[in-house]
Amino acid sequence: MSIDAAFLGRSEIATAEAMEQLGFRIGEQLEAGDLLVLTGPLGAGKTTFTRGLADGLGVRGPVQSPTFVIARTHPSLVGRAPLVHVDAYRLGSGAELDDLDLDLARSVVVVEWGRGMAEELADAWWDIELERPVGSVGDDIDASELDADAPRIVTIARVGA
Repeated sequence: MSIDAAFLGRSEIATAEAMEQLGFRIGEQLEAGDLLVLTGPLGAGKTTFTRGLADGLGVRGPVQSPTFVIARTHPSLVGRAPLVHVDAYRLGSGAELDDLDLDLARSVVVVEWGRGMAEELADAWWDIELERPVGSVGDDIDASELDADAPRIVTIARVGA
């Protein structure tokens, strides 16, 4: 597991650009076998973070949410591990995630919406939670506000062995 301890814990990320930069700095450190599980509501920055991570890894883009294809593999352009980007939102269980037959040993794997399913894939992983501001109960939030450049809270923890 290769994320520097300086990134662990809770931090505020002010802009989408800063979220992408955080992903980049973490991506520079990742190695084959690393599994990251991203959790957060729509518009929290999961794909933005992954886009930066992909740049840090040096993989071919563009990185887009794999919602409708479930998983995309981005090969390395610089001789490092490929990135496998998974969206587990439509999957019903960890067994379905395991059925994707992801190459965990030779890839860096990012699973959006994977909390509660990663246990089926590995003994240890990075749990990354992204929170975005939400309105009060009864407030109408316009869909355009989901991508607003409002601060996000990112919490990074290592789970497992």
